[in-house]
Amino acid sequence: MGTSIYLLRPMITLLAGARNPHVLTCTLRFLCSVRLVLKALSTINRGALMVLRSTLFVLFMVLFAFPLHAAHPLITEDTETQGTGRFQLEINSEFGDDEEGAFEETGGEVAAILSYGVAENIDLILGMPYAWYTVKESGATVADADGIGELFFEVKWRFFEYEDRGLSVALKPAVTFPTGDDEKGLGNGKVSGGGALLVSKEGVLGKLHLNLAYARNEYGLDEDDMFLRKDIWHASFAGEINVTADMVGVCNIGVETNPEKGSENHPAFILGGLIYSVTGDFDIDAGVKWGLNDAETDTTWLTGIALRF
Repeated sequence: MGTSIYLLRPMITLLAGARNPHVLTCTLRFLCSVRLVLKALSTINRGALMVLRSTLFVLFMVLFAFPLHAAHPLITEDTETQGTGRFQLEINSEFGDDEEGAFEETGGEVAAILSYGVAENIDLILGMPYAWYTVKESGATVADADGIGELFFEVKWRFFEYEDRGLSVALKPAVTFPTGDDEKGLGNGKVSGGGALLVSKEGVLGKLHLNLAYARNEYGLDEDDMFLRKDIWHASFAGEINVTADMVGVCNIGVETNPEKGSENHPAFILGGLIYSVTGDFDIDAGVKWGLNDAETDTTWLTGIALRF
């Protein structure tokens, strides 16, 4: 824990108001140093059955346990809302690859997410993903599926603001509906829910975000109910740095409960990316997410667009 806090200190200092002309370079070095140290410290759990790992691969990359749909490519959600009567449409995609021994698992997701501001500080959010995955052993396909995932509905309520300090806090309850085929590993099979506490802090050069979340997963299949946890916790931290007037550099680090019962090797990730504002109401983004241990997908590539109107 002490090492992680020490490595995060340069980012916190930068966003608090340091005026270094080499901000982007420092940030990239920071991302690399965090990844290398945490990778070395991460535990290795190779005893899980590969069939179960295939299911968990989909849960981690395609059906992320917490529907925290942040400013893509970030996983960590901010407290910003659209404003009364405003819409935002996002089309986000991700493509993941995970290897262990003779097994290789690939998959992806494309999600459409619509947000609407019912008040200045309250958003309603509805989303639907389409997902796919393939599992190969020594080059031969042993599992292959695709289809729609879980329909989700969220409410973001920013209930506290301290404008002089750039600090804000929000709550985000969420519910997912069993629209995905749980027998293919594309859903839970039952209605599930959860919620998150979101904290954002705006500084001179950018913003910081902290999320603490909980999800209660219900399962339609007996084998899922037997082998997977129902209570999932998540914690993550993200930073945004204003590279230019139209471009923002982002980084993200986080961990959540491994849904596999009996496993104490909890998936952890680090992410880096860029968001470019083509106009004030149209953004494009790209990023890369790396797993910091064997429980997380090795590499995930992320791209997306956001249109506000």
